Amino acid sequence: MTSLSIAEAAEQTGLTAHTLRYYERDGLLLHSVERAPSGHRRYTDDDLRWIQMVTRLRATGMPIRDVRRYAALVRDGDGNEAERLDLLLAHREVVERQLAEVSSHLRAIDHKIALYEHKVAPSA
Repeated sequence: MTSLSIAEAAEQTGLTAHTLRYYERDGLLLHSVERAPSGHRRYTDDDLRWIQMVTRLRATGMPIRDVRRYAALVRDGDGNEAERLDLLLAHREVVERQLAEVSSHLRAIDHKIALYEHKVAPSA
């Protein structure tokens, strides 16, 4: 099992040490991160997998309160899977709408690119 310092975990996750401490302090992690005898945080593989999930949820726009709620449900264990599913399905709908909007914007940009490419293409 991996045991990484906060600096190593930050490097591996692409987050800052400050963000990792914030995630722990704000209840976004499943549990408090283990501590070495020196008191320094030690991150396990499970911690890193969960942090990756939190990062994905945040990167797709899930509000902190919903990430916190999801983490609380997972911490509570079996019996609340329907609530977890509802939370993730609702977030998926939001992400799908955002994706459709971005795809529409991309099509408009591609249209403009095609117009300009036609204008600057040498005549045959």
